[in-house]
Amino acid sequence: MKKVVALRRGLIWAGSTVAALALLLVLTAAALDAGYLHDVLVKFIASKLERPVHVEGTLRLNLLSRNPRLLAEDVSIGSPPWTPAGVAAKAGKISVVFATPHLGRELVMDQVTIEHATLHLFRDASGHANWQVRNPDNSAPHSLPMIRSLSMLDAHVLLDDALKHRQFDGTVSAHDAKGAAAEQAFRIEGKGKLNGRAVSFEVAGDPLRNASRDQRYTFTFSERSSGAHLAGNGSLRRAFDLRRYDATFEAAGADLKDMYYLTGTGLIDTGSFHLSGKLVRQGHTSAFSDLVVTSGQSDVRGSVSIEGIGAQLNVAGELNSQYLRLADLGPRAAGRDPQPAGSEALLMSDAKPDPSVLRRGRTDMKYSARRVEAGRVTFNSVSMKFTNDHGEIVTPITAEVLGGKLNAELKIDAGRDVPVVHLDTRISGMQLSQYTPKKGGPSPMEGALDVRAEVAGHGKSMHEFAASIDGTVTASMSAGMVRESLAELTGIDLRGLGLLLAKNKKEVPVRCGIASFQARDGTLTAKNLVLDTDPVLIAGQGFVHMDTERLDLVLRGYPKNVRFLQLRAPIAIHGTLKAPSIGIEAHDSKFVLVDPGKAKDADCGALLQ
Repeated sequence: MKKVVALRRGLIWAGSTVAALALLLVLTAAALDAGYLHDVLVKFIASKLERPVHVEGTLRLNLLSRNPRLLAEDVSIGSPPWTPAGVAAKAGKISVVFATPHLGRELVMDQVTIEHATLHLFRDASGHANWQVRNPDNSAPHSLPMIRSLSMLDAHVLLDDALKHRQFDGTVSAHDAKGAAAEQAFRIEGKGKLNGRAVSFEVAGDPLRNASRDQRYTFTFSERSSGAHLAGNGSLRRAFDLRRYDATFEAAGADLKDMYYLTGTGLIDTGSFHLSGKLVRQGHTSAFSDLVVTSGQSDVRGSVSIEGIGAQLNVAGELNSQYLRLADLGPRAAGRDPQPAGSEALLMSDAKPDPSVLRRGRTDMKYSARRVEAGRVTFNSVSMKFTNDHGEIVTPITAEVLGGKLNAELKIDAGRDVPVVHLDTRISGMQLSQYTPKKGGPSPMEGALDVRAEVAGHGKSMHEFAASIDGTVTASMSAGMVRESLAELTGIDLRGLGLLLAKNKKEVPVRCGIASFQARDGTLTAKNLVLDTDPVLIAGQGFVHMDTERLDLVLRGYPKNVRFLQLRAPIAIHGTLKAPSIGIEAHDSKFVLVDPGKAKDADCGALLQ
């Protein structure tokens, strides 16, 4: 009997407690609906969002309805604790209508209306953003909440994205299509300035009303800036989940570098270009495939995978070209002056990529080309591999050039503000007869040339590296042929000039030749500069200043046989690497009636040792 009484009392107590709680919830809901408990509700929302929330105007939550509603005016939302303090968003009015709640089901927003909004979006180089739902260091990315209808017209958006190199200031509207298009698309439209250039973009997707976590959500996109146009289509694997999607894209414009003003990706200058490919995004990894880039006569194809976790950036891929023409690349190809007004054109590029980017992760890229044209020299069967481990870079290169074999290895230590560079290059058996002079016609020389360059330097650009090199550079040939007019020209006698004027094609043997330079602080000093032919021994001296790229070389011809009416005038090679000039050193010239021609054959064995 006592047990029955105790059970009855327990049930009465439990029922009373449940009834009291239900009454409390009803009273709380009624109070919220009437506008009371303002501060309590704001603190609750702030705790769920994990960021400061302030509501200066009306705040109402209607829970006693089939479709609960939230109304807030003059709202300010701060940045989360994993980013610097500040205001992330302001809105004059936010209205949310929730779908009928169901136990165990995801909360769905039937309608969201945001008016007079200003968004301050920020992401640092480590990947921490104030729009992230949760701290990326402690949890996986979250999907966006389900929304059936969204209206946000002419919101002012300020974006500072250090990770993706994007700066945007403009207006963005998001809304459901109206009228006949209502069952066709949800639209996002924007315009303003992206990375300092005017931009406009639009995204059209499936109706939000039909979106489901269990099926794909398809969309198209289009973006224009600085004469470049990017467009394509794709699909999210699951609606409102931006972590997994795939797309095909196509872009065109006047200069590939202008893609920076659309994507934030730094690319090289080109002429008019066309780009296409596919993209698959899976978590932190973006995989690009079927890439095709064409500009002028050049093409590049292949695939690239980019994994970005915070500031860590890992890149892998393989690219290839049938034909790559260096004249199709660079500022000149884009119709831009690569040098400041009044300065001399440099052969070595002075472009300074940011070395800190190389320290952010690992890179493993392979590139091959059937043919690469660099001026009047063509490289065939080019193969190179670029490996980077947080700034430690190794790049082996092989190619065929003028019938010879090139093997080179470039090492860069970019772990410091000013990278340190080592270059070791060997070319064997390069056939000089395959070189085409600028004015056409046959090459003035024949023979197999071997080249060895082993240098080290430092700098952020190719030009800075060249201007600091230490090491040795040597070119040598053990035998060959040279046009007699060229050999005689260095002695500047009447017979030599006569052969030139008559366009005589007679060739004379070359016993050996060497051009050996010692590099120190960017200046190459000639140690041995000798070309020994049967009629004339040609010797030289001088310097090549890589900081200014200026040439200061002198060649003298010493006949081996008697010469009459001899003008002893050395040949001076001045100008720059890009535009050399050849002339007679008049102040050092001397005219003699007879030159006995006592020059001896060079010791080729010792020279080429």
